[in-house]
Amino acid sequence: MKILHVVQGYTPVIGGTELLIQKLSERLVQQYGDNVTVFTTNAARNCEVFWLQSEPTLPAGIEKINGVTIRRFPLFNKLGHVRHQLSKFADWSKFPRRDWFRALFNGPLLFNMTAEIANFKGEVIAASSFPFLHMHYALNGGKRSHTPVVLHGALHPTDSWSFERPMIYKAIQQATAYIANSTFEQDYLVKRGIPAQKINTIGVGVDLAQFAKADGSILRQTYGWGKSPVIAFVGQLSKRKGIHLLLAAMPQVWQAYPEAKLLLAGARGTYAEQLEQIIAKLPASTENNRLIMQSNFSESDKANIFAACDVLVFPSQEESFGIVFLEAWACRKAVIGLRAGAIPSIVRDGVDGLLVAPDDTNALGQAICQLLGNPSRRDSMGEAGYHKITEHYTWDIVTRKFRAVYQQAINKSANS
Repeated sequence: MKILHVVQGYTPVIGGTELLIQKLSERLVQQYGDNVTVFTTNAARNCEVFWLQSEPTLPAGIEKINGVTIRRFPLFNKLGHVRHQLSKFADWSKFPRRDWFRALFNGPLLFNMTAEIANFKGEVIAASSFPFLHMHYALNGGKRSHTPVVLHGALHPTDSWSFERPMIYKAIQQATAYIANSTFEQDYLVKRGIPAQKINTIGVGVDLAQFAKADGSILRQTYGWGKSPVIAFVGQLSKRKGIHLLLAAMPQVWQAYPEAKLLLAGARGTYAEQLEQIIAKLPASTENNRLIMQSNFSESDKANIFAACDVLVFPSQEESFGIVFLEAWACRKAVIGLRAGAIPSIVRDGVDGLLVAPDDTNALGQAICQLLGNPSRRDSMGEAGYHKITEHYTWDIVTRKFRAVYQQAINKSANS
């Protein structure tokens, strides 16, 4: 099968969708012998570079990584402030096509990608993820070349500014097939008028072998934590991940468990400076390495981070899935998330983790204390999560399901 993946970023960019497409692409090559090319941007760190010139970029061009051909297209990220003001004015004025002004601000602006997608001689085009413009480049390129297009949206419906855009749902209607990350996303799309038969719910995956080798003692020795209880947040250090909620809950946790440690691990972005200011105001947060912020860790270090913690807390309200829950479960760790968006369709409250109401920092603190004080409950939740992975969320299972959707899309296009 000759496949073109279109995605906003590719390794070394860190993110759930970026990791999914990397793992999927490499396994399609290695396990199925498929020919896989990835069209992406030259972002080096995160999507903020789509409108911020201060963010780093990678050289544009073509390279091969683990058998996958990667083509990085140069971004146009100038006039970010002007684009932002235009989107705000369009919203204020209730302009009928204001969703396009939002998309113009978000980007990525890649002026030749649509034409290059149309020129690509592949059997199927698969693009991830909304609300970014490359999804529309993929759809339009596929139309020009009469190639089936599969869209993997990774929708965050709770983020209305990004996802309340008619252009997104029009694109999904026009795609050959659609892949949802969760039953929450599937149900949301059906309510928006997308035919249920077009939607395939798969999710993301995790490499159990990678986490089986994890050694939590390395990180504990590095920071002198010994056997102290460790709470971890792992994810992009951005505001929408809800880190401020976790920090607001920590004084309550430290009152009950003064020896507890907090690790914030993730890709550093523009929010990191504001995060550091919040941390500086926390009482005694830096004493005895009580709070550590570890930015831009390597993929090889990730498993050790999860192995070192007792509880993963991920208080984001805007997830389409939440791959970090799988990564914690791969190390048999209990998790805490919010009762928001797709999270309740991934984490089963009271079975493999705990869910609390959004913005309720008191409930979040109580949940953390509950698990710190009950090791046997933590262990049973971690085991339940591990079992869920083996049933549904290994990379082999996910790759097989994605490939089946691609083949169905090819067959449908050939018969139409």
